Parts: sequence; structure tokens; C-alpha cells
Amino acid sequence: MSAATLQESLTTDRLAVRSWRPPIILGVLALFAIVVFGILGPGGNATFRLSQDGDAWQVPNLVVPAQGFGWFAALICAALAVQAYLQTKNVGRPAKWVTMTFTVVFVIGLLVWIIGGTKTQNITVVGLFTGAMLITTPLVFGSLSGVLCERSGVVNIAIEGQLLAGAFTAALVSSMTGNAFAGLFAAALAGVLVSFLLAVFSIKYVVNQIIVGVVLNVLVSGLTGFLFEKIMKTKVNGATIFNQPAHLPDLPIPLLSEIPVLGPTFFRQSILGYLMIVLVIAIWFGLFRTRWGLRVRAVGEHPKAADTVGINVNRTRFLNVLAGGAVAGIGGAYFTLVAVSSFSKDMTGGLGFIALAALIFGRWNPIGAALAALLFGVAGNLQSILSLAGTPIDGQFLAMLPYALTILAVSGFVGKSRAPAADGEPYVKG
Repeated sequence: MSAATLQESLTTDRLAVRSWRPPIILGVLALFAIVVFGILGPGGNATFRLSQDGDAWQVPNLVVPAQGFGWFAALICAALAVQAYLQTKNVGRPAKWVTMTFTVVFVIGLLVWIIGGTKTQNITVVGLFTGAMLITTPLVFGSLSGVLCERSGVVNIAIEGQLLAGAFTAALVSSMTGNAFAGLFAAALAGVLVSFLLAVFSIKYVVNQIIVGVVLNVLVSGLTGFLFEKIMKTKVNGATIFNQPAHLPDLPIPLLSEIPVLGPTFFRQSILGYLMIVLVIAIWFGLFRTRWGLRVRAVGEHPKAADTVGINVNRTRFLNVLAGGAVAGIGGAYFTLVAVSSFSKDMTGGLGFIALAALIFGRWNPIGAALAALLFGVAGNLQSILSLAGTPIDGQFLAMLPYALTILAVSGFVGKSRAPAADGEPYVKG
């Protein structure tokens, strides 16, 4: 089988199966938008601050009448729900642009409705996105780890453990050496070690990949918690010298960092922030534009066919799992070298599982996974900002937003997500 035949088999679409679930869900949400955004919408304005006081370029605030925009968003959602019904009736499923546009309009309408009902009735968009990057960055690294593993056919449930191992090791090594880059390198090695165990048990010994991943998460959580108590809490002259990691500084890019909203969000980052952007582009290009990527996708979709043309299936999977572990380990270092200045027990807080949801939401595509991670990051940061703004909505409801989005992502709300055909299936050469 030639490489061209492999590529053709990888890009062949499956026949559409009619499903009424998407138009029904969109219809219910559209009805919700009409009642809540329109009929019960707040009478005030929602003000979005696009610049901060110290920015070189000042952009006027965006002021939107909350109830008027609510009706506008609700009617668009209703029209898109009707379009989804018609497309499902005619071709079996709604087009991707329908569900994606509906999602964007509904989220913006929800945001305007919430802000219009707050005491201050304004929100700093820059603060929303810059704060979201503290959540988004490790999520992107985690989801990229999942892309590398699952595109080759190995389910990576151990992302949480890889992130946590990277955070702990980065903090410990950086504290001992006084060098943040030494901690960063050690974090990558810690992620590789966790992924090595995943690869050995799931590929070599053909143990169930889900079970191995869950066990590794529990193992890393217990081990880092134990070492935290025994080593990091040890005080010398009244100070915990093993939990004072060096900090990676921000490296603003001249001119680009002054662009309103985008500048502070993407161009006032630490080296890890820029590395995140580079990795998203590089992994996407590698997977879909290079011979290496074709081999990896072949192994994840049709391992027997890949073996027939001379690709070592298990070695390819092993190397990809190790590479994914290194990426996740670096993402874990972000917690202790950038976001905060110390390690705490289970500080990743389940972000590894949300990274897995971002991977599914992004359809196993590096760029899609990164955008999904940004959405989860904004939803996570929205809680703290709206709490300070005095929103009448209960804080517990806002706290559940990222997890509600996770459920929507894995349930196929934005359309059916198809994992690589051999994902989770061990390959034993006959």
C-alpha cells in the first residue's frame, strides 16, 4: 500500500447518519435565549472595556444595550436552530458552521445578559483574556499531549498526572538550583517518566489504557503529596527552601504587545506562552503536512495497513507517547514557574481532564484543541471577574461553567467527534 493510498484512506468521510439531537438541543437553547435574554433581559447597558489605563493605545469602551442585544442574539439563535432542523432533514446533520455560529452567538448573548445584570455593568475584556491565559496555557499543553498520543492510537488519560508531575518537579529542581530553566527541563523529564510507564504497560504489556491512565493519575497524586509533606515543607532557618522556585519573567514583544486586547493576551507572555503558540502550529503542520504526520495518523487509523508498508506501529506509538509526556510536563511547569511561585498538593485541580475534553472538542486537531482550551480558560476566569463585578447569579453556578462546557464537549454538542479508528486498541503483530 502506497503513501498516497494511506492518505486517501485517512481522509475518506464516513456516511452521514441522521441525528435529531443537534437541532433539538439548539431549539431548546434558542427558546431559553428568547425567554431569558429577550423577555427577561436586564434593562441596563453592558459595557466592555477594551483597554487598560496604562495601555499606549486607548480604545473607546464598547457599550451594548443588554435587552436589545439579547433579542438580537435570541432571534439569530432561533434562525440557526431552524437552519439546523432543515439541514438535518435534508442531509442528515447540520453543517459545522451552523453549530459553531450558534455557540458563539449564544455565549456572547449570555455574557451580555450577565454583565447587564451586574452592579457595575462593565467588564475589562483585557483582564478577562489575560487572566484566562493562566488557565489556558497548561490546558493547551495538556491537550497537545493528548493529540500526540491519541493520533497514534494510545488513549492518554494520564494528562492530569503528567501536568502534576511537571509542576512538582519544576518547583523542586528550580528551588534547589535557583534556575527556572533547570526546573523546566526537569519537568519535561518528569512528564516523560509518567508517559514511559503509560507506554510500557499499554503498548508492551497490552494493559487496558484507561485503567493504566487512571492508576498513574492516582500514583502521581499520592507520590507528589507525600514528597510535598516530607521535603517541601521542611524548613531551614524558618523558610521552606525547597518550595521557592525561580520565576520565568514575562517577555513583551515591542509594538505587538501594545495592540489592544490581543497584545496583552498573546504578546506579553513568558517563554512558555510563546512556546505554546509555536507548538500548536508545529504539531499541526507536522501531523497534516509531513511524512511523519502521515505515518502517525496511519498508525492511529489503520495500524495493520501501516505495518504492511513497513511502519513500526508500536515504536511509533511509544515515541509519540513519550513526546506527549514531555509536552505535558512542560505545561505542568507553568503552574509553579509562571502562574504561582510555589507548589501545593493537587494544584492542577483536574485541568488534565478538561484538557482531554478540549482535545475532543477540538476534534483531535492541535488548532481546534487550542481554541477549545481558550474557551474553557475564559469560562474559568469569568467566574472570578463576575464575582467581583457583583453579578446576581450565584457563584456556584459560575464555578460550574468550565465543567458544563466539558460535558457539552464530550457529549458531541458541536457535532459528532470521531476519534482515530484505532484509538485505545492495542496492536499485536500477527
